[in-house]
Amino acid sequence: MTGKKKMSIDCFHCMSRKQSLMGTLKDEELACMNEHKSSVNYKKGQTLFYEGTRPMGLFCINGGKVKVFKMGSQGKEQIIRLAKPGEFLGYRALLGEEFYAASATVIEDANICFIPKFDFLEILNRNPNFYKNIVQSICHELGVLEDRFSDLAQKSVRERLAANLLMLKESYGMEGDDSTLIDIALSREDLANIVGTATETVIRLLSEFKKDGLILFEGKRIRVLDAKALAKEADFYA
Repeated sequence: MTGKKKMSIDCFHCMSRKQSLMGTLKDEELACMNEHKSSVNYKKGQTLFYEGTRPMGLFCINGGKVKVFKMGSQGKEQIIRLAKPGEFLGYRALLGEEFYAASATVIEDANICFIPKFDFLEILNRNPNFYKNIVQSICHELGVLEDRFSDLAQKSVRERLAANLLMLKESYGMEGDDSTLIDIALSREDLANIVGTATETVIRLLSEFKKDGLILFEGKRIRVLDAKALAKEADFYA
């Protein structure tokens, strides 16, 4: 547990629960989950689980952000998903009784709850609405992955970068002054691993987007100044 700190998070007072799949749980089910879960504070860079290992339970993000990624044959990451508070991690492998198909690492200090497999499956079997929400979430994730593979095959790197900036704006954007600050401190390497290209290419294209007045840099964060122009760059109007 080096660098990790155990903490106490009450499911009944969790601010992320309303945005999570747990919204359909009954009080007694929530109480069961609350009793058996463990809560830990993870620091940036710490890993929740590794690709190829067996899931022992479910991770629920209370605060912070996590990247889910696969490692390529040459040691390069391909980021599949960025998870935020209220989201579950690892349930697809858990339900499929498979090894994790990807790894998960904290990119901003995070408070994360771990629900043992037995308790999660028991509640899932008792609550049809919860089960339905989980299945719908899995289907949505698969649809997003299909879209990403299609983009990798059909869109240019410039189009993919513009599209991903808009995706990040929708997921993590803070509106203000006719612009949107993407409130997630991604490294340029992480952004390149989302887009599926070299870090140097992302740095060059971001500089071009800044020169064209589409974005602005605020430390590691990016402010979107012209979402409509970014949408054109992403070929959304084709």
